[in-house]
Amino acid sequence: MIIRIGKAADNDFVVNDPYISRYHARLGRDETGMLFIEDTDSANGIFVNGDRIIKKKVSLSDKVILGDRYQLNIAEVLKFDNDYSEEFEALKGIYEKYIKEKIRIQSSNQFKTRLFQSVPFAVIGVTGLIIGFLGKGNNNVFVVSLVLAVCAPTIGIYLGARQSAKIPELLQNLANQFKIDYVCPKCGAFLGEIPWESLLNKKQCPVNSCRAKWAKK
Repeated sequence: MIIRIGKAADNDFVVNDPYISRYHARLGRDETGMLFIEDTDSANGIFVNGDRIIKKKVSLSDKVILGDRYQLNIAEVLKFDNDYSEEFEALKGIYEKYIKEKIRIQSSNQFKTRLFQSVPFAVIGVTGLIIGFLGKGNNNVFVVSLVLAVCAPTIGIYLGARQSAKIPELLQNLANQFKIDYVCPKCGAFLGEIPWESLLNKKQCPVNSCRAKWAKK
């Protein structure tokens, strides 16, 4: 893999800077897989971590300056063909996890809501009826049983409402994180709740200034 870098339009990675030569440098990998950068007879040279070089092995963390001032982003250069298919592939897991968690929150909280609504009625209400039955003829016992019987559904409704009120907040927190994670790997545009497979069929980002390739042709 050799990526040609320079001001001329026929380079793989074009740099529009007055201090960059038409054919300034080459970035590639050697037989061991290591990255290297090579000066191709440029007028103003290449500097790696402050030292002028002719050819040198580099990593993504090295500071590479072309000419007097242009700082080369090696990771960006490696994407010269706009291929972000590997990064896009990782979004599949993010989408699937989001959908599963969304379903889990909805179903789990619906179950808890029904549980909180029914348990007080079943326990307190039945207790009230038993007390009332056992205390026939006793006005005080009757009043207690009546209060318990009336309070049971009220408590159930209150507890159920509290549990139900948690659902929007949990879903909102999940959606907020999803908006951060489910984005175009190049431009960072949120991809909505569109299924990953549907986006894959689009092949590339719809943002005109991006057009990152999501699938290899």
